[in-house]
Amino acid sequence: MSNEPRQTKSERRDAARAEALALREAQAKRDKRNRAITIGALVGGLAVLLGAFLWVFIPAMNQKETQKTDPLAGVTAPATANDNGGIPIGEDGAAGTTNEGAVEVGVYFDYMCPVCGQFEDINAASIDEMREAGDITLVQHPVAILDRASAGTQFSTRSAAIAGYVAENAPEQFNAFNEAMFANQPGEGSTGMSDQQMADIAKSAGVPADVVDAIAAGDGLKEFGKWAEAVTTLATQNPDLQGERGFGTPTITINGERWEGNWSDPAELKKAVEAAKG
Repeated sequence: MSNEPRQTKSERRDAARAEALALREAQAKRDKRNRAITIGALVGGLAVLLGAFLWVFIPAMNQKETQKTDPLAGVTAPATANDNGGIPIGEDGAAGTTNEGAVEVGVYFDYMCPVCGQFEDINAASIDEMREAGDITLVQHPVAILDRASAGTQFSTRSAAIAGYVAENAPEQFNAFNEAMFANQPGEGSTGMSDQQMADIAKSAGVPADVVDAIAAGDGLKEFGKWAEAVTTLATQNPDLQGERGFGTPTITINGERWEGNWSDPAELKKAVEAAKG
């Protein structure tokens, strides 16, 4: 039998209160510790998310800012294109080749532009003659300023992208492809041509079958659609290419400078080239 005095009712009540207080304090400490752990986990998680966001966002913003002054920054271009988005052609007619020391004749065109078709009809033969003789390097600049004139099919962008695709994957046939595109030029305001129709034109120009099939499947736009947009922006924003009404096609340059001569007479372009050689 215990000799300890029996607690009174008041003492038992006070002991129960003290035990309850101790339990509440212990629970409060656990809650505080759990909150700290939870907050720490949330902060850590937010830091990871913020870091991931900044890792993606900052380079994207930097690229966007860079593209304001250099539209081609970060854009996949045909390997045969130059730094200005043009596709040089030397005496053998292959994209990505040049004639050493020759005058550079640049042609900015849109495959939907009827005036570009007229320029091609009038000057293609003399340009080929000068290029094959080594007097000039022809630099082709397909651009897309007439998507609005193709009934919503984006023909200008698609055709410029496909030109880039041919220049990349069938450079030896690029010049023949370009000539065939103008020979089959659709009317302004029409739906233009489908990818399959342009693939058929590429086939007629001797482009290999695997490249033809890829064009028909839409790979031209997938691979070089952004490039077509970028070179168009580069051209339209270049003050040195502006005419009285801004940039338009065809625009002709000789050694990088806009030529204002009368291209409706092919002899005039030849004279300008001779003058540039001198």
